[in-house]
Amino acid sequence: MGNDTEVQASTTLEYGNTGQEVQDLQGKLYRMGYLNVEPTGYFGPLTERAVKDFQYDANLWVDGIVGTKTRYQIDNVEMMARVVHGEARGESYEGKVAVAAVILNREGSVHFPNTIRNVILQQNAFTAVHDGQYNLPPSPVAYQAVMDAVNGYDPTQGSTYYYNPDIATNEWIFTRETVTEIGNHTFAE
Repeated sequence: MGNDTEVQASTTLEYGNTGQEVQDLQGKLYRMGYLNVEPTGYFGPLTERAVKDFQYDANLWVDGIVGTKTRYQIDNVEMMARVVHGEARGESYEGKVAVAAVILNREGSVHFPNTIRNVILQQNAFTAVHDGQYNLPPSPVAYQAVMDAVNGYDPTQGSTYYYNPDIATNEWIFTRETVTEIGNHTFAE
């Protein structure tokens, strides 16, 4: 029976599953602040509650089962939090949400890739990906900022670009129309 559970876990994760996939999921939920205990590899009631809380916060169907949509959104939040942490670590909370909002705005724009993953990994799109800061563990505040952006908070008013005018070296970015400034970043279209 253990093998059946592990095979099923490759498509969905739910109450009673065990294994590395469950442990990886728990690690993400723990870092995001949804799971308050260290990963064990067993999908029990605490993991189910954490999944339900995440699903609720991410406007997903709340069933406590990690299927395609829930897994996709968890991965998106993880990737976005890494960018937010790397790009806006010294910024205000609003500045962190703004960076997450730009990622979402790009995903929704015909001028950029249509998935969060591809937006983030687009060549030269984010300094944090290029210089390795993306690999730093995100702070809990970075995760919360991403979740607020996912839920519609966009202090950038739809911007798809941002830059720090004090350190930007590509002249092209200065040709973009400024929408707003938040902290050290200018947000633009």
